[in-house]
Amino acid sequence: MQVKILSWNIWIDSYFDQIKEFLKSSQADVIGLQEVREDDPSRETIKYLNSLGYQLVFAPTEKDWGAKVSDGPAVFTKYEIASTQKYILSEEGMHSAAQADIKIGDKILHVFSTHLTHTHQKDSVAQLQQAEELMKHIQSEMSVLMGDFNATPESITIQRVKTQLVDTDSKDQPTWSVYPQGCMICNPQEIDIRLDYIFTTKDIKTHSYKVEDSKGSDHLPISVIVEL
Repeated sequence: MQVKILSWNIWIDSYFDQIKEFLKSSQADVIGLQEVREDDPSRETIKYLNSLGYQLVFAPTEKDWGAKVSDGPAVFTKYEIASTQKYILSEEGMHSAAQADIKIGDKILHVFSTHLTHTHQKDSVAQLQQAEELMKHIQSEMSVLMGDFNATPESITIQRVKTQLVDTDSKDQPTWSVYPQGCMICNPQEIDIRLDYIFTTKDIKTHSYKVEDSKGSDHLPISVIVEL
């Protein structure tokens, strides 16, 4: 069975009409989103995906984006969710992960969506500690981990994750930033940095990894087909 997995940081300041348009057209079976808000009437991501038939697990925490905002990673799927878990990866910055154990046919797929701290593309002990905490919870088989890791391919964080999991993009294609205002400190002028990943355990076969096209967020969506 082929299952389409999609991951996307949809951005606190997203152009929500374009977010909705892409998500509807993506026809993804499992979607991992980051920066999903639970308190923004203008960007009701959960309500919208519910209307398309998706169930979810959501791990919001309160953060300071110039104002107090409750947001976090989420996993959405039209398949049955057998069980869920939410993890706090670090108290500082309140970074988290959402896990959905999804029943697909006679199998259970363990799916994680996460968002690590932004370090302006520099190695960070704090970010590595978040990854270490996350990896404690990844099952050794039938697992997918995706999200905005805010880490470049050569970083110590990504190298740590790759000791356990397989990166579905062997070409390290860039995913950020569509807009300079994606980070006022970094001030990116083009899409030339990779921060977003879909990893799997070694028992899962994948193909057709793609960096998708949308201007709804400062990040580009990414997708892959897994064979179950």
